[in-house]
Amino acid sequence: MRSLLTVTAVAGLVATVAIPAFAAARGGAAEALTVEQVAAENAQSLVVASEATPVALEREGYAATTPEEIQKKKDEEAAKAALAARLAAAAASSSTSYTSSSNASVPQTIAVTGDVVRPLPHFNNFGTPYAGHRGTDYMVGRGTPIYAIADGVVVASSEAGPGWGVYVKIAHNIGGQSVTSLYAHMTYGSRRVSVGQTVSAGQLIGQVGDTGRAYGTHLHLEIVVGGVYQVPENWLVANLG
Repeated sequence: MRSLLTVTAVAGLVATVAIPAFAAARGGAAEALTVEQVAAENAQSLVVASEATPVALEREGYAATTPEEIQKKKDEEAAKAALAARLAAAAASSSTSYTSSSNASVPQTIAVTGDVVRPLPHFNNFGTPYAGHRGTDYMVGRGTPIYAIADGVVVASSEAGPGWGVYVKIAHNIGGQSVTSLYAHMTYGSRRVSVGQTVSAGQLIGQVGDTGRAYGTHLHLEIVVGGVYQVPENWLVANLG
């Protein structure tokens, strides 16, 4: 009987010591987890590209979701960049000879001109006028020479006019009136005059093209008298020498 009581007491003592030790061992193991172990335990929650919800690619105001659409947009951007580079190169190559800068010396007074002449040796027909159009369009082939309509001074000469593309603007004194003539859509690199240069009636100033906002090769001619836009063809007919 004494032996049985002794065995029972020893067994109870062992159980009392072992249970806290086991619990402590479990707690210690949890606190000792490393970053690598945490990553391994959460690996099953990783979202791979094939499982993710497609997100639209948005750039500069457009959205594309398929590879074909994205490639199409990239191709359009590349084409625009190439066009911009071509225009910049043309302007750079021409600016070495003919400046569009207003720093050039422009005479304060312009001598009275002589006869008025036509700007083209010939033309096929007139372009169709439309609302807001301030000139006359003379339809003619690319490369046709363009001449100054009268003696005057060049006040603008540029490879990149706003809508005009390559253009030249000349100030005249015709019969004591302030007149300007503007010749637009010339071919790149064809300008033959620079700002501040004095020109004569019939002098070559460039060649016909389709630069700027132009559909088909033609000369866009504007005539302004005393600040008022004229119908260029009507004005030419009335003032030809």
